[in-house]
Amino acid sequence: MKGHGTENDFVLLPPGEVDDLTPDIVRALCARRRGVGADGVLRVVRADSSVPDVRWFMDYRNADGSIAEMCGNGIRVFARFLVSAGLEEPGRLCIDTRAGVKDVDVSTSGDVTVDMGAAEVLPDALVQVGSTWYDAVGWSMGNPHLVILDVKRLSAFDLSSPPVVDPASAYPDGVNVELVERVGPCHIRMRVHERGVGETRSCGTGACAAAVAAMESAGERTTYVVDVPGGRLMVEWHSDGRVSLTGPAVLTARGETDVAISS
Repeated sequence: MKGHGTENDFVLLPPGEVDDLTPDIVRALCARRRGVGADGVLRVVRADSSVPDVRWFMDYRNADGSIAEMCGNGIRVFARFLVSAGLEEPGRLCIDTRAGVKDVDVSTSGDVTVDMGAAEVLPDALVQVGSTWYDAVGWSMGNPHLVILDVKRLSAFDLSSPPVVDPASAYPDGVNVELVERVGPCHIRMRVHERGVGETRSCGTGACAAAVAAMESAGERTTYVVDVPGGRLMVEWHSDGRVSLTGPAVLTARGETDVAISS
């Protein structure tokens, strides 16, 4: 199965299709020219949970084969698949992830909303993009982000190489980096370099981190429009600290997985 959320695209593996998901298989599936092509792999797994409402676990892997804690666009695609495949009814779903259980509201069509949980402060750092160093603020949405606010000429940045972080010891497992340009009140535009992937057309957790960072600097908690190269997301930062992410989740293709492509 192939799907995307604002053009952040994924190979989705139904239950039992690939039991031993190795990094080699992930890299082969995600390869743009010799595989299916994707920013990551979503494996649908029966949850090992004592909580009655939690029936599914989202096993998410980055395109380089590394394991990731959370994916905001991916979990919406994951939920869309569960409903489309008849594995769940439309409405509220509880999906387990490496960042904890997330509540997802999914209808038979249209946008999907996920409760991403509370935003948490991480260490600030300096980030080098190209030859220039920028101050960046750290936020966690279940995975780490460094947000560079108020950049000018967003389209001019080269994100083909991973940004350099100082001190590197603050993020030993790597970090996602967002560059944010303010468009207007409650409206930002963003580009992102995802660890383990590179620049992507969108990042759900990154959109949340970027919006939270912008709201924090403005001293407000409200709903922000976040434009990414692949489309538009809505992020709401609630008074209790929870963050909600709303956006499209589209299934685009069906097929069979041949794990021999990794050999």
